[in-house]
Amino acid sequence: MSAADIVGSVGWTLVHFLWQGALIGCATAVALTALRNARPESRYLVACIGLFLCLAWPALELALRLNGDTGMRGDAAVLFAAGLVAGSPIDAGWSAVLGEHLGPIVGTWALCAVVLAVRMVLGMFWIERAASQERIDPAWQVRLEQLAARFGVDRAVRLRVVASLASPVTAGWWRPVVLVPASLVSGMPAQLLEALLAHEMAHIKRHDYLVNLGQNIVETLLFYHPAVWWMSSRIRSEREQIADDHAARILGEPRRLALALSELEKRQFSTHHLAQAANGGDLMSRIKRLLRPDVQALNWKAAIPVLGLAALSAAAFAHAAPAARAAVPETSAVADFNSCKRPEYPAESVKQEHTGTVTLGFLIAKNGTVKTSRVTTSSGHALLDEAAQSALVKCRFKPATTKGKPVEAWTAVQYVWTLE
Repeated sequence: MSAADIVGSVGWTLVHFLWQGALIGCATAVALTALRNARPESRYLVACIGLFLCLAWPALELALRLNGDTGMRGDAAVLFAAGLVAGSPIDAGWSAVLGEHLGPIVGTWALCAVVLAVRMVLGMFWIERAASQERIDPAWQVRLEQLAARFGVDRAVRLRVVASLASPVTAGWWRPVVLVPASLVSGMPAQLLEALLAHEMAHIKRHDYLVNLGQNIVETLLFYHPAVWWMSSRIRSEREQIADDHAARILGEPRRLALALSELEKRQFSTHHLAQAANGGDLMSRIKRLLRPDVQALNWKAAIPVLGLAALSAAAFAHAAPAARAAVPETSAVADFNSCKRPEYPAESVKQEHTGTVTLGFLIAKNGTVKTSRVTTSSGHALLDEAAQSALVKCRFKPATTKGKPVEAWTAVQYVWTLE
């Protein structure tokens, strides 16, 4: 497979994730709304599944495309592996425009992904450096070990005091470390700081650092889609509530944890995203939830974006296969091959000795011109598909007819690429 084929496969996968991510985000939003009064563990699971699908769906599509299925069938095959719809929301007109810019699209995506990946790696290096070089507080290390025993954490948990940190941060799974701001060790009442450490210990018990690392990877790869950031934000919010509940049960004092969070809110700490912090999510809502759990009513204003997303997804899918809803004409459109040039063999394809048969679909207007086109069955090589489509789209056709009158209809044209 040539570099152009790989770029084409990656580019179309990124483009198609725009509607795939919107569909997943819409379904996740509906499920989370229905579970608004359920336990946070249920909402956390739904959000995690949604984010996992955001990675799995394009990964499956990319694998199909790299194996040669670059046509419309490849798009339909990965619709939750169950054929929710037949066709792709991106019609042939947009396909032609986007197909010409796949190189810049992939290049820009790769550059941004590398920048985000470097940022994530630097954050991990900073945490590892802090864990190995920052000050040790023997008294608080003992209290942390006692908390670990109460939580049933049998691994050694390190505690480091960091002067430049704003709030507690937990990192690591195999060798977990809790980084505590020096300002809290010296300025916060011991019983409140212990409550914050209990919250961090809940993250360690649940291995939340691994999930958060997975979130960072998905955010890095699919950074351009708002649904990914929204679902990841919901995961972090629900995770903080789960850790609050766990810590409150172990401490037996929800009020103490609420007071500790209130102290953080007063200090107006910033949120850290590279690891789990006690100030993640909306502090005030977490404090209210600990002190006075309440039933959440359905907020229709908050549902407006979800309904809008659903309408856009429905409109896209309604536009996906117009030919499927049209009446079958009495006679099919026929190409006049004398009106167009023979497709030129791409130089790279000649060099690679690529051959194959591509089947193209053309929407023929009543006047015999091509309105839109699409690749229905790939030759297995993106360059050959694009060359055939670019040349044959310029052909004129004898339009299809119904009751003797020309009608707009789709027709199929095959082109065989052979090396003489």
